[in-house]
Amino acid sequence: MKHQINNFRITCIGLVVAFITLSCNNEKKPEQRNGVADYEVLTVSSKDIEIFREFPVTIEGTENIEIYPKIEGFIEKVHVDEGEYVKKGQLLFSLNAPEYQQDLLSTKAAISSAKADVSSAQVDVEKAKPLVEREIISKFELTSAENSLTAANAALEQAQANYSNALTSYNYTKITAPVSGYIGSLPYKLGSLVSSSISEPLTTVSNIKQVYAYFSINEKTYLEFAKAGLLKSLDEVSLLLPDYTAFDQKGKIQTVSGQVDEETGSFNVRAIFDNPDNLLRTGNSATIQIPRTIEAAFLIPQSATYEIQGGIYVYLVNEQSQVQSTKITVTATNSGQAYIVTEGLKEGDQVVLEGISGLSSGKVIKPVPVKESAIKALQQITEKVTTTN
Repeated sequence: MKHQINNFRITCIGLVVAFITLSCNNEKKPEQRNGVADYEVLTVSSKDIEIFREFPVTIEGTENIEIYPKIEGFIEKVHVDEGEYVKKGQLLFSLNAPEYQQDLLSTKAAISSAKADVSSAQVDVEKAKPLVEREIISKFELTSAENSLTAANAALEQAQANYSNALTSYNYTKITAPVSGYIGSLPYKLGSLVSSSISEPLTTVSNIKQVYAYFSINEKTYLEFAKAGLLKSLDEVSLLLPDYTAFDQKGKIQTVSGQVDEETGSFNVRAIFDNPDNLLRTGNSATIQIPRTIEAAFLIPQSATYEIQGGIYVYLVNEQSQVQSTKITVTATNSGQAYIVTEGLKEGDQVVLEGISGLSSGKVIKPVPVKESAIKALQQITEKVTTTN
């Protein structure tokens, strides 16, 4: 894929040269023969053209978790560094919060005291039972002893609950990774006082085994894709990296927002890519390429066209060697040198390529076939075309 894209860009350079030559020819005055000027023409033939629509994307890990402390404390130690890969449960930060350790010791001591009270109450019950049987003491005293035992057991349960809460709070002084991934920036240094209300997280952990590519499409493009069934049945999309090389994994469109963003007038789209080598990181930029095949289309140099009131026109040559202005429907390519024509041309039409600024409908010309190099350039660009958004 990488070599294909590189070859395509080399091809485009050749096309630009060829089309610039054609444009320059347009400035030349056509040669006169017996009062009829020579004009280069291109005989068009249709072809199924695979185009690639390109959109800028932002990359994010499928899990991109911001880490905040749950308690207030001073950063005692940072156990990781920026960009480091960590495993789920690995220690990231230690906080110094002495009050939580004191609470833990205090509640642990309270459990020991409560256990002693339970033991004493249990002894009182055991002592009272035989005395009641001998009618030495009343049943009321046994009931009182049993009630004391119940209260002691309740106090023990409360002490154990307090200890559990204190242990949970104490454990919050040790901040661990919730998922495996890469550490983001570390804005807080040793000794910084942090809490759950800090303005930015201690760090971010990104799981990038798979990544999301987020991009937007306008309403017109959405309708075009929806009518073509691309957003539902699209199997593969490609990713172009910032150095213009192709990412070696294919992706898939996962979701399209259910409504138009009122501020931007666009739909938000998300694609997913496998990232086995961790090449892509959260925050990376790239370009997504969405393929689409246009059937029975024609490719012509942009220099062979002219514009009137927003419409695109070409001059065609009829059987009497007369030129006729004809409106066409086009899709522009990113090269800026060619148009894909979807309406207005038919197989075998002859399109005038040079000197069109001096033409008008009905004028008789002598059509001269275009040079072979320009024909080959057009044939090569149909192998792969990237269009504007």
